[in-house]
Order: sequence, then structure tokens, then C-alpha cells
Amino acid sequence: MFEQFLTPAYLPFAIAFTVMIGIGLIEVVGLGLGHLDLDGDVGTDAQGSVLDWLGLGGELPILIWLTSLLGCFTLVGIAIQQGATTLTGAALPWYWACIAATLAGLALNTLAANGLARILPGFETTVVSTDDLLRLRGTILEGTARRGQPARAKVVDRHGQAHVVLVEPHDDHVALSSGETVLLVRRERALFFGLSDGNSLLQAI
Repeated sequence: MFEQFLTPAYLPFAIAFTVMIGIGLIEVVGLGLGHLDLDGDVGTDAQGSVLDWLGLGGELPILIWLTSLLGCFTLVGIAIQQGATTLTGAALPWYWACIAATLAGLALNTLAANGLARILPGFETTVVSTDDLLRLRGTILEGTARRGQPARAKVVDRHGQAHVVLVEPHDDHVALSSGETVLLVRRERALFFGLSDGNSLLQAI
């Protein structure tokens, strides 16, 4: 079965399974993006109906939803290929199997995500919006953040959940080095701007 899983007909599902395991490992080490923050020009009603159909209407953390989707895609894809082999003696071409598995996997994941949202209600209480990270402190993970050259920073929200965000210094002439602690003071879309803890404005904070 393992050798069969690596054949071209099954390879997309093997990749999906590998990505699913990788996302799980990322979540375990605390570097996950637990919440999907949807900023866009889509109308509220239309956006809500689409999210409900996808199983995200209850604000299930995006990594849980994505892991569930990859699992459904993998399971449905293997079932399709096994069924095709049983009926015709050969698996479907990978692209036809992917199309069928994507459509069926999305439908199945809607049920799975809604079920997870009901049996794991604690997730809803720990979801935070991107703006909730403002006025929190983060640590520059690597590199040096300068204006126009953001660096990654780790921020822990009030629920103890870690988020990795892109940060630039609030002041044009300042550089934020790796390991430095910064206060997130504003954001523009996905980009945050921070003041170093060494800034004189923060000495009394």
C-alpha cells in the first residue's frame, strides 16, 4: 500500500497528507496562525454565507479547518482511486481524481468543520482578531527590521496563543534587531509597526 501511495495516481493525496502532518507539527510548536482574519471588500452577507458553506462561519481556527480539509481531501481521493481500481482495474488519472476529491472533500469538510466547532467550543473563546494584537509586545525572531524591510516577530495573545507577524519600526530611523522586544502600536493590513522597549516613550509603560 505504501508503494502504491507514491505512484502518480496517488501522489497528490500523499502530498496533501504530508502537508497535513506538517501543519500539525507547526501548531504543536506554537508557531501557528490560529485565526483567519478576513479583510476584504466582499459584502458581509455574501462573505458570511460563503464562510458558513466552507465551515468557517463559527470562526474555527484556520489551522484546524485546513488540517480537516487536507484530511478529507486525502481520504476521499484514496477512496476514489481504490473504487476506480476495483471497478475498472486501474486508478483514475491524478488530475481527474484531484478534481473529484476537491469537490467532495470540500463538501465533506463542511460537515467535519461544523462538527468540530460544536464539540470543541473552546476554540471560539480563544479566537482573536488581528487588531487584538495591537498594544501587545512581541519578540523579533530573526533578521533586523527597518522601514521597508519587515522582520518576523512572535506575539503571544491574551489566551497564550502564539502568532508570527511581520513588523517594521514605527520610526523611520530606527532598526529593530533579532531578540529585541517591541510594542505593536499600529498596523496596515498584515504589516505591524512597533516601538522598541528601549524607546523613551515606553520607559514609563
